[in-house]
Amino acid sequence: MARNNGRRVRHIDHLGNGLVAEYTGPGLLPGEGNGGSVRGYLLHRAKPHLPPWLAVGATGMAGALGNWRWADSAAAGVGLTLASVLLTGATWWAGKVTSHQRRLHSAITVAAGSAWLTAACLAGPTAHPVGDLYLMGGPALALSWNIRMVLRQNTDPTGESSDKGLLEKVGLARAMLGAAKVEPNRVTAPLAVEAGEQTNDDVTKSLGRIASALDLPTSAVRYNADPGSSRRGELVIVPEDMLAEVVEWEGPSNLGGSIAEPLVIGRYDDGSPLVMWLPGDPETGRNSTHVLVAGGTGSGKGDTALNLLTEILSRRDVIVWFSDPKAFQDFAPLRPGLDWPVEGGSPTEVMVATVESVIPARTRWLGAHGYRQWVPQAAEQQTSPEHTCRPDGRPCGCPGMPFLVVWWEEAANTLRNMGDDAFTGITQEARSAGMSAIVSLQRPSYDQMSTSTRASLPSVIALGCDPRDEGFVLPDEVLAAGAHPGAWGNRRPGYCYVVSPGIPEDRYASPARTFRFTHRAVKVMELLAQWAQRNGATADPVTAGAASAVAGRAYTGRAATGTEQPTALRAVQQEDDMEQAGLLVDPEDRDIDPEADLPGSEQGDDAPIFGQETGRKPSPEEARRLFAEALAEFESAGQMVVGPRDFMDWCDRHNLSRPWVSERLKEAAMAGRLEATNTTGRWRIVPTPVAA
Repeated sequence: MARNNGRRVRHIDHLGNGLVAEYTGPGLLPGEGNGGSVRGYLLHRAKPHLPPWLAVGATGMAGALGNWRWADSAAAGVGLTLASVLLTGATWWAGKVTSHQRRLHSAITVAAGSAWLTAACLAGPTAHPVGDLYLMGGPALALSWNIRMVLRQNTDPTGESSDKGLLEKVGLARAMLGAAKVEPNRVTAPLAVEAGEQTNDDVTKSLGRIASALDLPTSAVRYNADPGSSRRGELVIVPEDMLAEVVEWEGPSNLGGSIAEPLVIGRYDDGSPLVMWLPGDPETGRNSTHVLVAGGTGSGKGDTALNLLTEILSRRDVIVWFSDPKAFQDFAPLRPGLDWPVEGGSPTEVMVATVESVIPARTRWLGAHGYRQWVPQAAEQQTSPEHTCRPDGRPCGCPGMPFLVVWWEEAANTLRNMGDDAFTGITQEARSAGMSAIVSLQRPSYDQMSTSTRASLPSVIALGCDPRDEGFVLPDEVLAAGAHPGAWGNRRPGYCYVVSPGIPEDRYASPARTFRFTHRAVKVMELLAQWAQRNGATADPVTAGAASAVAGRAYTGRAATGTEQPTALRAVQQEDDMEQAGLLVDPEDRDIDPEADLPGSEQGDDAPIFGQETGRKPSPEEARRLFAEALAEFESAGQMVVGPRDFMDWCDRHNLSRPWVSERLKEAAMAGRLEATNTTGRWRIVPTPVAA
């Protein structure tokens, strides 16, 4: 490591003579000196080629001095001859660690030079033909070394490498390295293995040995295979791990920007920013995506989620529905900025059912307004004739539709309760509806998540994990290129690999690290949530209406300051306000008239309370009334998914049996008041229409 005008200069020259690179930076050009004169530049360029000529001159002077000293000495002749033979032999022996061409060239040069020196010492440097041989052979040998030096800078990756040092050690002796592209802390060299004998798989199997030979971490050496060839690719080496330094999160990267712009969540090991996108881009051909965030305990999954969520909430045209069974332990400062936050259990079941119903409603709206996929213009009021739902082609003026992010944190809990295919339909259909699903869990194995769901999550943020789980989180080709999240485990929190549309494929195997969240970030997150309340998007009427039709009062949305809520949500909140303005009484006593007489005795009132398997049997009319009241109570409380276990207290209160409740549930489902869910024995309440 050296410095050039205050900038670091890294020399990477230990990959054999086939890869010799130097980064000089944008300062002085090679050869600039002495005020930048032409003479100084030419001298600098000539310096590497002077040693052979200096050796020729030194040999001539040595011959003249030797002749003056030993011209008539027979013993000197014997000694000079033996020295010539020994020097040539030593040169051949020392050259065994180099290439065959260099060894032979060196031995011939030493043999010719020592033989001429012996003859010059005995016969004289100007004697015939000694002098002629010097004038012809000396420049020829010097030029041969100059030519060799020039040819070493071969830019053809298929040409013969001049030194197989490292590649021979790792089993790639016949591979050819081309000229390296050197960037700050990153070297990329084209590589081609022997045709018909080796493939790119042989290179990927040798990456560990290459890293060992260079004394670097395994993740510092990667190979990007050429998709159009089975024997060519690029060898990438990152000598210095720039991720070892923890960088704290300082705030969102693009406050008030569009969700269609890149989300900055960290940095790569060469210092470049780690970015990803959620919506697609029809101009560049980038597809919309869903994201899987996977990592073991202690791998930094929480900080990674905060990086992604803060970037999302800082954009003006997106709303977030968020499910967290851990009661928002990590996300509490951001909760006010979420459009719909729910905890685990029944509320999450309602959210899943709501998302399933929202997808077709959003897809119909986008199609009716001429959008093949969501773009930022879809979030604005529709004032263009190109995006109108009116049959006459005039601008419709419809409110825009923000992008929707649905996030399931600690999704393993939800998958256990609802089945491993709970998200399958959502992930397969939501992208066309201007939505992205983010699923976060520790181990996305086949026993927790269906293969169909996993295949529908094209993006992944893979943090440290158990080595046996690497195949569950990253594609095989990324693992073959050198990615190894199992090497981190929980020892390097925040280290990750990111595979996502929009990221160059040669970056997939590049390690990155997300920003660190500390206690100093809490205040900034609270301010961000306030900004989202005042300036962020609110649910459009189509999304809010579809959500209210399924979730009822469980979904009220988040209203931005100074904006008006959709009609359906406003009506729900007005009714809630009226209820809160009344007397503080128990729900079961709300309709009791304190002036009315007590009801008379009913059949079954004198039945024994204890030792009975079933309660009293109400009349059919009373049964329908009681059960309708029960469903209304659940709906009023926002619990939209129910089952027999939810009626236990209610049954005790009304002295009714569990089998009786099961029969009423089936009848309500047949009447359309309930709908079956993906879980056996669980029913979703169909909301009662609310007048606008």
